[in-house]
Amino acid sequence: MAEIAVIGAGKWGQALHFALSQKQECFITSRTKRDIKNFVSLEKALECQHLVIAIPAQEIREWLKNNFIYTKGQKILVAAKGIEATTGEFLNEIYSDYVPEKNIGFISGPSFAAEVIQGLPCALVLNSTSKKVYDKFKPFFPDFIKVYYSSDVTGAEIAGAYKNVLAIASGICDGLHLGNNARASLISRGLVEMQRFGKKFGAKKSSFIGLSGAGDLFLTASSTLSRNYRVGLGLAKGEKLEDILKELGEVAEGVKTAEAIYKLSSEHFIYSPIAREVKLILDGKPPKESLKDLISD
Repeated sequence: MAEIAVIGAGKWGQALHFALSQKQECFITSRTKRDIKNFVSLEKALECQHLVIAIPAQEIREWLKNNFIYTKGQKILVAAKGIEATTGEFLNEIYSDYVPEKNIGFISGPSFAAEVIQGLPCALVLNSTSKKVYDKFKPFFPDFIKVYYSSDVTGAEIAGAYKNVLAIASGICDGLHLGNNARASLISRGLVEMQRFGKKFGAKKSSFIGLSGAGDLFLTASSTLSRNYRVGLGLAKGEKLEDILKELGEVAEGVKTAEAIYKLSSEHFIYSPIAREVKLILDGKPPKESLKDLISD
């Protein structure tokens, strides 16, 4: 019986399964059967004492409600990044109804699935209010992934969610051929905006200048390996959002997260101009109009 299982077999779930299988047997499961080594039923996966849950942020509440009963005291590592659009709740708030805080952690940092599954080196942060969760999961990771510890769960969650929205903005910037200067300005101001948003919710400043914030932002906002960046490229070309997402074939968390951040920023009077314009563009506003409004704001 494996000690650890990954729940969710999208690209990130499969990459984590590959990584975690380097040192020990690791199960994987999803709602759709996949031809993957050690693919098992959900029931068998849930028997493991350590679970890595890679289910998209917008789907997790319903999945937990319908599929998850916490009875074995498992340690949980959450591998999704996002804020629930309908409620504005962070993932740790959603999970708090199902898993004790002392037994859950949230992974963050720059990590394209396509590179992890090739065994290329990267560094991640395991965020938990309990260092025991970090101590339990760290030995499972392969030598090509360096894992750091942080207790700032809120900061990591906000950084991981917000950077996807900024990646859409960066894709729009490049799709409009605004140049390197414009992209660098956008990303750096986006980092400031992300930090300002996080401060409102008690996040630590250090989370936004480390791997969870700047590291993941720089990666996601500058490469076509990023689904959110590709969403921005498509929007800049005038493509319809539904067509862009259909072509991607997987979830681009920044689309719904932009809605959530817009909602929270409005409710808490947080100045979030880039996230605001991304949300408006996703709703149909021409990107060039947003550019004018950002410059004049």
